[in-house]
Amino acid sequence: MKVVVVESPAKAKTINKYLGSGYEVLASFGHVRDLPAKDGSVDPDNDFKMLWEVDDKSQKRLNDIARAMKDADGLILATDPDREGEAISWHVLEVLKQKNALKKQTVERVVFNAITKQSVMEAMKHPRQIDGALVDAYLARRALDYLVGFTLSPVLWRKLPGARSAGRVQSVALRLVSDRELEIEKFVAREYWSLVAKLATPRNENFEARLVGADGEKITRLDIGSGEKAEDFKRALDSANFVVNSVEAKPARRNPYPPFMTSTLQQEASRKFGLAPAHTMRIAQRLYEGIDIGGETVGLITYMRTDGVDIAPEAIVSARKVIESDYGRQYVPSSPRKYQTKAKNAQEAHEAIRPTDLERRPSEVKKLLEPDQAKVYELIWLRTIASQMESAELERTTVDITAKASGRNLELRATGTVVKFDGFLTLYTEDQDDKADEDDANRLPQMATGEALKRQEIQATQHFTEPPPRYSEASLVKRMEELGIGRPSTYASILQVLKDRGYVRIDKKRLIPEDKGRVLTAFLENFFARYVEYDFTASLEEQLDKVSNNEMPWRDLLRDFWTGFIGAVADIKELRITQVIDALDEMLAPHLFPPSKDGTDPRKCPNCDNGRIGLKLGRFGGFVGCSNYPECKFTRQLTVGADGQGAGMRKLGEDPDTGLEVTVRGGRFGSYLQLGEPTKDADGETVKPKRASLPKGVPQDEVTLEQALKLLSLPREIGKSPEDGEPIIAGIGRFGSYVKHNKIYANLDAGEDVTSVGLNRAITLIAEKIANPGKGRRFGADPGKVLGEHPQKGGPVTVKNGRYGPYVANNGVNATLPSDKTVDTITLDEAIVLLDARAERTGGAPTSRRKRPARKEPPKKAAPSKAPEKAKKRASAGGAKPKAAPKAPRKAKAEAAE
Repeated sequence: MKVVVVESPAKAKTINKYLGSGYEVLASFGHVRDLPAKDGSVDPDNDFKMLWEVDDKSQKRLNDIARAMKDADGLILATDPDREGEAISWHVLEVLKQKNALKKQTVERVVFNAITKQSVMEAMKHPRQIDGALVDAYLARRALDYLVGFTLSPVLWRKLPGARSAGRVQSVALRLVSDRELEIEKFVAREYWSLVAKLATPRNENFEARLVGADGEKITRLDIGSGEKAEDFKRALDSANFVVNSVEAKPARRNPYPPFMTSTLQQEASRKFGLAPAHTMRIAQRLYEGIDIGGETVGLITYMRTDGVDIAPEAIVSARKVIESDYGRQYVPSSPRKYQTKAKNAQEAHEAIRPTDLERRPSEVKKLLEPDQAKVYELIWLRTIASQMESAELERTTVDITAKASGRNLELRATGTVVKFDGFLTLYTEDQDDKADEDDANRLPQMATGEALKRQEIQATQHFTEPPPRYSEASLVKRMEELGIGRPSTYASILQVLKDRGYVRIDKKRLIPEDKGRVLTAFLENFFARYVEYDFTASLEEQLDKVSNNEMPWRDLLRDFWTGFIGAVADIKELRITQVIDALDEMLAPHLFPPSKDGTDPRKCPNCDNGRIGLKLGRFGGFVGCSNYPECKFTRQLTVGADGQGAGMRKLGEDPDTGLEVTVRGGRFGSYLQLGEPTKDADGETVKPKRASLPKGVPQDEVTLEQALKLLSLPREIGKSPEDGEPIIAGIGRFGSYVKHNKIYANLDAGEDVTSVGLNRAITLIAEKIANPGKGRRFGADPGKVLGEHPQKGGPVTVKNGRYGPYVANNGVNATLPSDKTVDTITLDEAIVLLDARAERTGGAPTSRRKRPARKEPPKKAAPSKAPEKAKKRASAGGAKPKAAPKAPRKAKAEAAE
């Protein structure tokens, strides 16, 4: 009997059926060891010695494998066919050696690209040893990520309050997003005009032509920059005679796209279905591990972490057969298509992502899959089949037209494309992140040289140049791939980390850097410029590829990196926080304080008039504050709005009752309204102004003065309870809009207006709450909704409404839902991605039980309390006497005595 180790229990169950009674297949449940999240796990002074730790759950699984080895003839390590899979096999083998679980048994490594009986049985015939070079590349990458994270993050905590962490690749990805935002902010729109003539042939067939030249000079897109110039051309065209000068038709071919690799699958799933890369990979994992078909679990696609684009010969034969059967012989090219990857080192699994059986059409498996799984499977099937189809045959036609009027010679051009044979386009077209104008997509009528044309209409249209678009998740993955940053297996996790740590947010499928993400990027660019340079990061990836090719010792790579990196860290440690703030204030000034339209000083405080606003750092990140603090408490978020006031504050008008100014502001807990500014009372104590949170669904930039005054009047009394005469109150709290009677709270339903809810509705809500006290979040814990079972770790995955918002839970691990997901829209696959990412950061420990390590800080001297003075004032005014200080507990007395 031989023991086979794979990664997931689902895969173990399937492969056990394939292999039969002579094998026992056990699951490692992914990685079994990792570096402990503490200092010293990688020791640069000891030749980069790495200390590994096995968590409790993995220890149990490894013990099961060790027990199984007692009666086994051999060990077969069959983890995934990429670098991570190679590393898991190595970790399992190392732990078994430490446990003395291996005597004279043989140890073999097998890899298969698909979970089908044929693929698995074929792999068993070709065992090999663990690839040491791939393991070395894993060790180097893991050590680099640890050294950057655990060396740089503590510096951030001390020098840049609000920053959570920095990573070797995530920081460069964040810089891409932040740099693009800066491009957009610096962009100055430029006016330009286009002139289009609507013309007709003698046969009354209409088409359009654009002005491209005048009096022998070419006219490019931006050359007509004013309405006056455009009007001159329009007057000339209105009186011109139009004649066809030339007609040119050229044949063209459009070749199909290669099959999917990891990055292109993530990009296309994002474009077509709006799926996040991490969610796409989770779906692909499920399709790879398989579904039950006819009583047997069968993998539907090949391994999904790859940068290869070629497919196996037998798959090509199958694809050609399907094409001929479904679309006809004319769609089958004369010879099979071969593709080559553009990656410098295809270090992952080498075959492209394809269906394991191309004759298993999407319509046949749709009813067996969840909706998103069916979409992704169909996408992979279509792309694979299309990659082996005949090219599309096109004809591109260009018609040059001369317009003569009042001694001027104007030139126009019409372009069009005709599909003569659709080829692969009959099945598949690739989406684009940012669609360009397709002037030649239309079909032109037949025309001949010298033919006169009739003028129908001349249109002069004003345009403005647009800034570069923000990155979508798909376009960011594409850009990272172009720059050589990261690798296919890392793109999804990089994006997930940026979202989880609040460095970016997604709005309308576009990535927008948050303020703390921009401050972090500025900090790194200012003090660690080399380590967030695109070329440096790409060069480091190339060196890691050399390690995986056995061309470079992994410790040499670490030594070269560590020498320069630790020097940069030492330099920043000497800086004071004020120096850091000053440097960032100067660097971010064009973004934070753009020139005002009226020429006034953009740094002048709008609140106190004599203060100077600048960058400040708080525990929740960067913000703009006044130099006269604490006398002036003006603050706003970093982002500047169109009105120049910043996204953090907008003036709405005055309260007619008090004359105080009403503003809407952005805070770290969301948008809120404020009436007036902080003032001082007779004793010099600060009196905070009245504030009110904006209800969910009310955008900060759309709230009106009338709405604001109603919200600032909250909490308000709706009326008296008919039962006991006590007031029923409406208000907005931490968990949203509510009505309250005595100590019973009831949440309003989505869409209900807290400022206008009536007495009858409030009584109904409170009665429902009394009858069903478990409903809602204010009365008992939310039991949650079960989404399904965790495929690797077992146990139910539930989504709940918690005190701090919705979250998903499994086996004691909790993960907060991102802002674009709700308890009603989150899916099982998306929940698993969040939970696995959370478990990876916490080392698998239940998040409710993990204790944050205490930070060692010098003891602070206690500030003198104002309580005795206040008590004396109250006593002298006839109030209660000041209470005596409570006696210290015995333990506290003993500690004080020591």
